Amino acid sequence: MPGFGPCVDGVYGGLKTTARRHPESPTLEDPMSKALTGKRIAILVTDGFEQVELTGPKEALEQAGATVEILSTEEGQVKGWNHDKPADDFKIDRTFKAANASDYHGVVLPGGVQNSDTIRIDTDAQKLVKDIEGSGKPVAVICHGGWLLISAGLVKGKTLTSFKTLKDDLVNAGAKWVDQEVVTDGTLISSRQPDDIPAFNSKLIEALSA
Repeated sequence: MPGFGPCVDGVYGGLKTTARRHPESPTLEDPMSKALTGKRIAILVTDGFEQVELTGPKEALEQAGATVEILSTEEGQVKGWNHDKPADDFKIDRTFKAANASDYHGVVLPGGVQNSDTIRIDTDAQKLVKDIEGSGKPVAVICHGGWLLISAGLVKGKTLTSFKTLKDDLVNAGAKWVDQEVVTDGTLISSRQPDDIPAFNSKLIEALSA
């Protein structure tokens, strides 16, 4: 499916990407290995998400003791992508409509063009993210995941990063865009691409542990 590959090495949207395909998440050692026991985190995706941007944070969060749920538009399964190729299927734990912000301590929004283009117009996903952010809980977004933040009206006046092709979209929506591996502004945590996943995971776990 040309044009719908996630943010990894190769020509992507006419631009050469610099990310490695599968960066490793940092190993979490005691005493932080169970710092998130009792915390529940939602990962919001639809078909076409960048697989490592789900699996990397999910593994790191679970190593830290958190319970992680995958949410999508419908029950069943959702398909990840590795660059421009379909990858694995993942079981959906709950739909956006069935989820409540009070059930979660934070949310992760992976990228991937197809996923991010679809999820940004889902009103249930928008509401869930707005409610979680409005409760003062971390909202962590990587790559093209920032599109949902734009559609949910959460970026005005915020400093964020993203995959470089989203820079104009974020700036036009009122955000300040910076080119850094991970950026925190209030409840929002953002990173650019798969290369940034270790820093992204560390900052997310730090925020959830606070």
